[in-house]
Amino acid sequence: MDFLLLVISTSPRSRSHRLKACNSVEQKIYINLNDTVPCVRLLNATHQIGCQSSLGGDVGVIHFLESEQNLEYVLTTGNNPPYMVILESHLFNRDVMMKLKNGSSRIAGVAVIKPNSNPVGAFSPHTTCPNENTGVYSESYDPALAHCNGTMWNPNGNGLSYEEFSFPIFSLKDDNGTEVIRQCYMDHNRAVNGSVPVYPLCAMELSSHMSAVTDTVTCMRRSDTSGLSLNPEQVCDPLGNYNVWGATKGLNNSASGHSENETVVIAAARLDSRAFFHGISLGADSGTSGFITLLAAAGALANVTREAPPPRTILYAFFQGESFDYIGSSRMVYDMQGDKFPIDLDNIHSLVEIGQVGLHASEGLWVHTDPVSRRNVKNLTDIFRSVATSLNISLGEPDVSQPLPPASFQRFLRAQPIPGVVLTDHRTSFTNSFFESMYDNAEYLNLTFPAGLTPEEQFNYVTDTAKILRVYLVFLLCVRLCQWFQDVGNNKLCTLSCNKKSDLYSFAFYRFPLSAGAFPPEHYVGVNFNSNSSTKLVSYVFINLTGTAVNVSRENCSSSGKFEDMNSYTWVRGVTPPNATEPAGYCVRSTTRLARAESPAFLLGEFNSSTYSTWSESRWKKINARIFLVAGHDLEMLTLGVGLAVLLVSLLITFFVNAKADFLFSSGREPANATY
Repeated sequence: MDFLLLVISTSPRSRSHRLKACNSVEQKIYINLNDTVPCVRLLNATHQIGCQSSLGGDVGVIHFLESEQNLEYVLTTGNNPPYMVILESHLFNRDVMMKLKNGSSRIAGVAVIKPNSNPVGAFSPHTTCPNENTGVYSESYDPALAHCNGTMWNPNGNGLSYEEFSFPIFSLKDDNGTEVIRQCYMDHNRAVNGSVPVYPLCAMELSSHMSAVTDTVTCMRRSDTSGLSLNPEQVCDPLGNYNVWGATKGLNNSASGHSENETVVIAAARLDSRAFFHGISLGADSGTSGFITLLAAAGALANVTREAPPPRTILYAFFQGESFDYIGSSRMVYDMQGDKFPIDLDNIHSLVEIGQVGLHASEGLWVHTDPVSRRNVKNLTDIFRSVATSLNISLGEPDVSQPLPPASFQRFLRAQPIPGVVLTDHRTSFTNSFFESMYDNAEYLNLTFPAGLTPEEQFNYVTDTAKILRVYLVFLLCVRLCQWFQDVGNNKLCTLSCNKKSDLYSFAFYRFPLSAGAFPPEHYVGVNFNSNSSTKLVSYVFINLTGTAVNVSRENCSSSGKFEDMNSYTWVRGVTPPNATEPAGYCVRSTTRLARAESPAFLLGEFNSSTYSTWSESRWKKINARIFLVAGHDLEMLTLGVGLAVLLVSLLITFFVNAKADFLFSSGREPANATY
C-alpha cells in the first residue's frame, strides 16, 4: 500500500506549518492521534472479552457513521472496505456494535468520540446482574435469590463490556484532533450526491494487538511455560491492586488471626469502577461517592478519637477490584480465614458498607440487609433508623424478602453470617442510569463549579452534592459509628463532633478523583499492583484525616513509609511557608495500611475457580492510533508494476555488465621491458 503526504487543516496555518517543518518521513506521512483510550482484552476462567487488532495493526478507510441507517454503506454497499468506523457517542450502543461485529470482515476497527457532555437517556455496558456468580446467593444459599431472580439490579445493562470484538475499538476525545479527522473525511471520503469517493482516501490505523487468548487458564499456563524459553514472555497478568485499611486504634500488624478481647465494626466502601474503556472509568456514583463519603465520616470521627481513645474499634476498609467479582473483599476474607490478618472473622461485630449514594440522597437513603441472616441485624437496622429519625433524615428499608444489592458484604456472608447493612440511594434497582460507563462522571452528579473560580477556589468550594452527602449520609454514618465505639446513645459529643465541617466536604468530588487533564485518572483496578489514582488518593487522604503529626525527621520517616507493629509513618509535603520556595514537610503517624488485593485463585493456582475471581488482563506491546492518506488500488498496481520493471531492468543490466566485465573494465598492459 502506498502512502501520500497528508496535509489537513482545521487551522491550515498551524497544521501545514508543522508538517512542513518535519524532518522525519514518517512524520510527513502520518498524524498520530493523542488522547486515545483503547478497549483491551480481559480473560476469566471460561472465556475472553474485549478487543484487539491484528499483529501489525488494522488499517481502514475512515467513515463517519451519521445514523444507524447508514450502517448499510459500511456493511454491504461501500466500495472501499475495510472501513474504520467513527461513531458519535449516541451511536455507541449494543445494536450498532453487534451489527458491526457481525460484519467484521468489512470492518477494520471502530473509534468512538467521547462527548464533552453526557447523552440523554441511559447507557450501561455492564450486565443486568453484576457479579452474579461470586456473590453470596447461590444454589447452596437461598437459590431463589441467585442470579438476580429477586431483583434486577441494573436494568439498563446491555452487556457490551462482556462482548468480544475481533477488531480494535478506541475512544477519542472530542477536540482539535477529532476535528482534523472530520476534515480529512469531508475532504476525501464523503460521498457527495451519490458519487463514489476517489483516491486518495483518508485512512486510520489502530494498533492494539493482545498477547493472550482463550481464557485465564490458557494464558497462565503459557506464561508458566514461557520460563523454559531463553526469552520468557508473560502473556497476561492477574487483575490486582491494593486494599486500603486503617482503624480508630492501632492493630498489631505483626500478629495474625484471632485477637482476644477485640471487637471490630468494619466500615467499608469500594475503590474501583470500570467502563468499556478502562482509561475513562470514573464511577462518580458507582464507586467514588461511596469512598468519598466514608473518608468524610472517618475524618469527622477522628476528632472524637483524638479527644478520647475509644474502647471499641472501627476498621475502615476500602476494597479494590470489586467490579471484577469482588477481588479485594474476597482477599481480605481469605486472609482472615487463613490467619494472615491482624483479626479474624470472629472478631467482627458487624459490617456497614456504603454503596452508591451520589444520586437522590436528599430524597432518602435505604438500608439493605440479607433476608437469610436478617435475624442477626434487626438491632442494627433499628438503631440506624433511630439515629436517622433523631437527625430528621429519611432512611427507608426495602421489603424483607429483597436480597442484598451487589456489595462487598456478600463475600463476608459467604464465609460467616456476620450482621451487616448496605447503605444506598436506591430501594430496588439502581438509580444510576450510567452504571459502570464513561458517563458516570461529575456532570452526571451535577458537580459543577461556578465560572471563573481559580483552582484554589474550586478546591474550597462546596458543591451541592457534597452538601447533600454531608447532611444526609456522612452525618448519619458518623453519629452511628461514634455511638458504637463510644458505647453511648445519641450523646452531644458525637453530634457536635460529626457536625464539624471538615475540609473533605469541599474536597469531595474535587477534580482529582473525577477529572484531570485530557483524560481523568482511571479507577480501573489495573494489574501488577501498581497503585492507581483511587488507591493513592484514598490512602493519602485517609492518612491526612486520621493521622497525627509527629516530630520525626524525614530520614526516619521516609516517603516510602516506615512501619511498626501498630502504626505507619508517612512524610507529607505540606504547604509552602511565606517567603519560602520549598514546602515544609512533616511526618504523620497513622494506622493506614495497604494490603494486596489479589484474588486467592491466583495464590492457589486455581485458574478455573468458580469461588474466586479469575480475571486477568492480556499484555500488549504497542497501542497506537494514526491517520494518513492511502492511494487507490490502481495506483498501487501501477507502482508495483513499475517497481517490478525497474527490478527486471536492473537484473538485465547487472547480468550484461557482469558478462562483459573483462571487456568493459580491462586496460592495456604496458610492455614488460618498459623503462622510466
